[in-house]
Amino acid sequence: MIAEEDYIIVSDIHRFAFCRRRWALSFFENAWADNELTISGTLMHEKVHDTGLSEKRGDLIISRAMPIFSREMGLVGQCDVVEFRKNSDGVPLFGRDGLWSPCPVEYKRGKAHAMGNEADWLQLCAQAMCLEEMLVCPPIEVAYIFYGGQKRRKEVELTGDLRSRVQSIVREMRDLIVRRHTPRVKPKKACASCSLKSECLPKMPAFGSVRQYIDKNIGD
Repeated sequence: MIAEEDYIIVSDIHRFAFCRRRWALSFFENAWADNELTISGTLMHEKVHDTGLSEKRGDLIISRAMPIFSREMGLVGQCDVVEFRKNSDGVPLFGRDGLWSPCPVEYKRGKAHAMGNEADWLQLCAQAMCLEEMLVCPPIEVAYIFYGGQKRRKEVELTGDLRSRVQSIVREMRDLIVRRHTPRVKPKKACASCSLKSECLPKMPAFGSVRQYIDKNIGD
């Protein structure tokens, strides 16, 4: 059994999948800086969570900012939205009549890409796996991501491969946490818009030898 103080935050799965080094700088060194992208994402989530904890619309219950956890994987966090639809194959909910099937909905500020948004999918899948364990419900086959840049939902199939990838990433994160290791990464296009690019410095300039650097910048 994993101790509660060692639980990994579900949203960190997204950060890790997006960039292992950025996650490690934040996790181990408390390095953080906001830019336009991080601030707009924060504001979007605050708006989603600011409309009450739950509401009912006929055979649909909408729960916002719902806490989730998995003792098996050692995860904790919250879903932006969980939609419960009345379903004879669902599970009972306290204070509600009938049976209900859960479906997580994650909100992202950007757009869905033709080549996929793996980090988004992994976070969403981890949320679904937590809900399945908490509610002892049948596997959640599909979930959704609402992309604010397009103002539409993207359906995500929660396949066995995706679930295995979540478990693999959680194991890799735990290994780095035990070793307190900040991995190196290759620079990529996304580095230009990263709020931690000045702290990260994944590509150091080639100055040559120390003597050459001193001669060039200090002189005699």
